[in-house]
Amino acid sequence: MWLLRTNDATIHYFRVPEDVPNAYAILSHVWSTDTNDREMTFQELEKHLKSCAQSGVSSRDTLRSAKLKGVLAFAEQDGYEWLWADMCCIDKTSSAELSEAINSMYDYYAKSDVCYAYLDDVPQDARSTDRRAAIPFGLTLTTSCSRWFDRGWTLQELLAPATVIFLAHDFTLLGDRVGLALAIEKRTRIRRPILYMEEDVKTASVAQRMSWAADRETTRTEDRAYSLMGIFGIHMTPIYGEGEIAFTRLQEEILRTTIDMSLFAWGSAYEEPIQLNVGTSLTDLDTDIVDATSRSCVYHNVYNDYLLPRSTNDFKHSSDCVSRVLHVEPLEPYAVSIP
Repeated sequence: MWLLRTNDATIHYFRVPEDVPNAYAILSHVWSTDTNDREMTFQELEKHLKSCAQSGVSSRDTLRSAKLKGVLAFAEQDGYEWLWADMCCIDKTSSAELSEAINSMYDYYAKSDVCYAYLDDVPQDARSTDRRAAIPFGLTLTTSCSRWFDRGWTLQELLAPATVIFLAHDFTLLGDRVGLALAIEKRTRIRRPILYMEEDVKTASVAQRMSWAADRETTRTEDRAYSLMGIFGIHMTPIYGEGEIAFTRLQEEILRTTIDMSLFAWGSAYEEPIQLNVGTSLTDLDTDIVDATSRSCVYHNVYNDYLLPRSTNDFKHSSDCVSRVLHVEPLEPYAVSIP
């Protein structure tokens, strides 16, 4: 993995996260859509560093990206020598390096010392100073409405790191994941024990984890699946151009690695279950029913011809779905005697 030195923005290679001396910080952000403030790529950074070395000017202070320059300065002040940022720490011209980064990204965030979640659409005055407010200290309605909470890749960036710190547009501290857990839970449907890291992400059912990704958006269709690989502990080769097939491949890999059948608890949820009379056959119904939630909701399969859903949006109503593993008692040993 490539890392930036925070004091001068030079880029250095480490084989694995464990090789990074003195820990590292990591950036979580939404890619800029402003043509005047484009994200710096790996190649652009290399070109910039070469130019600065020849001219003798500061390589960090002359960065074109205000975001990158700001987060490097913030990390250095926070005591970190190294920072990982996806826009310029992955050589996306190399398909092998891109594939490795996508498969390792959850691990990169999990092994970081701190994650800076940069909310570029949240102003400095969004920080609440009223501890008696109904919402948690530091997070206002403006903050929770940030588009950062709507993006697909930021889900794993919220869950994987041990510490997540939220920063406003001007790098003002808004709060951290623990202190803002109540507001984040309401915004994302992720239970607070998981946000507190009192419970592992894997303790949530497959359907619950899928529901967290519902309504999140990615620039590429395939990334809706690729951004969930780490959350499910799945590794597969990214194939850009495959479209919705990527999500089908992800579900097939999940089926190979778990016995959690809540993967099939998708579709529209009704508060009251359908009442079945004695002797009623499921084949007599025009819906596919899965009674697999703590509220005993009934799920209606909106695609009657499909076993697996087409999108994480189909799990929007599955946030309360829990998996129950049936434990079968082993048979008593027996012996056969031959007369």
